[in-house]
Parts: sequence; C-alpha cells; structure tokens
Amino acid sequence: MLSLKFGSKWVAVAAFKPVVGCQRHVRNICYSANRIQSNGLSSEYQIDFNSPLSLKDFSSLEGLEDVMVGYFFGKKRATEVAHSVWKHVVRKGDTVVDATCGNGYDTRAMVKMVADESGSARVYAMDVQKEALENTSAFLDESLSEKEKLVKLSSICHSRMEDVIPEDSPVRLVAFNLGYLPGGNKAITTKSETTLRALKAAHRILKPGGLISLVVYVGHPGGLEELETIQKFSSDLAVENWICCKLQMLNRPLAPVPVFLFKR
Repeated sequence: MLSLKFGSKWVAVAAFKPVVGCQRHVRNICYSANRIQSNGLSSEYQIDFNSPLSLKDFSSLEGLEDVMVGYFFGKKRATEVAHSVWKHVVRKGDTVVDATCGNGYDTRAMVKMVADESGSARVYAMDVQKEALENTSAFLDESLSEKEKLVKLSSICHSRMEDVIPEDSPVRLVAFNLGYLPGGNKAITTKSETTLRALKAAHRILKPGGLISLVVYVGHPGGLEELETIQKFSSDLAVENWICCKLQMLNRPLAPVPVFLFKR
C-alpha cells in the first residue's frame, strides 16, 4: 500500500504488478485508489495502464527509477527528473512545447526525443527575454545536426503559446521551467498570473496521453505564490481525466518542485 498526493488530495494506492523473470514490468499494472471527497466519503477509482489514453507503450520504466532515487538522495536535479519522465511520454514525430526556453537545455532535450526521419516533429520554444532566445538559438546551432533543426523560436509570453502553435497540431508535451533565466537578471521572473493563463492554454492544446511538466522554483520572490497557483489549478482537474502529482522535499523548503499533469 502506498500513499500519494494528487493535487491537494492524499490517496491510498494499491498496486498489482506481475513479476516476469527478473525484469520490472508495468504492462499489466492497475492502480486502485480511494479518493476522499469533501463530504468525508470515499470513492474508488482505477488507473489502468493498459488503456489507450495512458502512458505510451513501454515494457519497463528503465532509467526512471534510478533518476527518481538519485533525486531523493540529492544526486539528481529536478530537471533531470522531468527529462526522464518526458522520455516515457513523448514519441518520435511529436509536437512539443518548451514554454520557457531559457538557455535551451530543455529545448535540445525535446528535439532529441522527437526528431526522426519523417521530418514531422516540431518543437515550439518561446521566451519573453531576448537574451534567452539568443542563448537558445546559439546553443541549438552548436549542438544539433541539420536534420534536428526543427525548432521554431518565438519572442512571446508563455501565456500566448496558442498564437504560435497551429490549431491542427495536437501537442504531446508542454514543459515549463519557471523562475528566472539562469545567468540572467534575477529580477525578471515568471509570474503566477501569466503562468495560470499558460496552464489553461496548455490544457486546451494537449492531446490525450500528453503531459504538462513544470519545475517550480520557490526560492525567489513570488515563487511560492506561483506554486500555490499551480497546485490550485491541478487540484481542480477532473480525476477521471488527469493524473496530477508533485515531488517536494519536506525539509528543504526552497528546493525546486517538479509537477506533472498527465492527461489520460
């Protein structure tokens, strides 16, 4: 029995996992949980990982366990956790969004995950700071091959992502690395108001089986308010259609907080 926090609700989760040889398989996992409602009653629901709207087909969580354990013991960064989760959702040829491209590291990670010979993949990356776009452009020019140059950079607020993403391009991943630009002006940060509008936009464009990924930095002014806004948004999502969770260090209050919103 395992207890997890989904949004603002704690649930008891029972997992049934068959053992196949010495490998760790999740193909036939079904999670059964009791949700405590506002009236004090509990309602049981299930998350079936065999459903077509679940995580992409994979035979194991290879690599994810090591990153998660490394994060718990302070050996891995929150962004490494995020990238590891993305790999189990994103497919080759997908359309993905880096809503806060910063210095381009998340953007490059996305390109490596979606690029294939078909040329159908697209990565939309945006930022409000000219310095961030210049840094990302230079970094991608240095680190990507010609066939991997499938990024569209936009000088735009993440709350306006729908302005640059075609309506007929359902999105598999929208990622946010919030806070300020590393190495830049720390006084320029993401704000809870625009981040909330960006989350609503991501909600509209995300396809079933897609993921909204956030790394929230609470150590700067306004960071904790931004996390609270994200938690409120996530907690209000229908449990039948969304799986929402966060990873937070209890005795490191200023540590970054990864948040994942998976659309079933």
